[in-house]
Amino acid sequence: IDFERLRQEFASSPKKNTTVCALNDAIDKRLKKMLERNPLRIDYYEKYLKIIAEYNSEKDRVTIEKTFEQLMRFISELDQEERRAIQEGLDEEHLALFDLLVKPTLSKQAIARVKKVACELLDRLKAEKLKIDHWKEKDATRSEVKTFIHNFLWDENTGLPVEEYNPEEVERKAAVVFEHIYRIYEDAEHHIYRNVA
Repeated sequence: IDFERLRQEFASSPKKNTTVCALNDAIDKRLKKMLERNPLRIDYYEKYLKIIAEYNSEKDRVTIEKTFEQLMRFISELDQEERRAIQEGLDEEHLALFDLLVKPTLSKQAIARVKKVACELLDRLKAEKLKIDHWKEKDATRSEVKTFIHNFLWDENTGLPVEEYNPEEVERKAAVVFEHIYRIYEDAEHHIYRNVA
């Protein structure tokens, strides 16, 4: 979308409300895809809902124009979020796992370690455990995946930095990662990231 052109057209448009509605629909679709790939983007969805709630409460000309500007700024934030994977040196798939594992108080060295953990864990899961057909349907294979994640994150060589994560945090992270893997991966080849560039 050429946003500068959209701004110019919006400024001269007699149907500003229609333009805002169309922009709203486009953002809604984009957000749903982003949330599907990374559930920790829920803050963006909540911010978006707040903008729309304000818009729906009063639809005078000033509110419509204000909403349009808020939506344009919001799109810019979404663009930055989608570029974050590149800035972190990860793809969307590994970024989602990294986001689940990272915490705000980490040193740069620990962040680098967590990135490595996220990448290696996901790659090994896909190479080993998620190759099993219908892994979710069998208690034994589900347990294998859960145990693999747990052991990987606890291992001093492969796991989260012990000086940065206490045992309760590692347990929580293992559970959250398993839930993510369970939700996203039918198997190593069938998941929502398959066609994401």
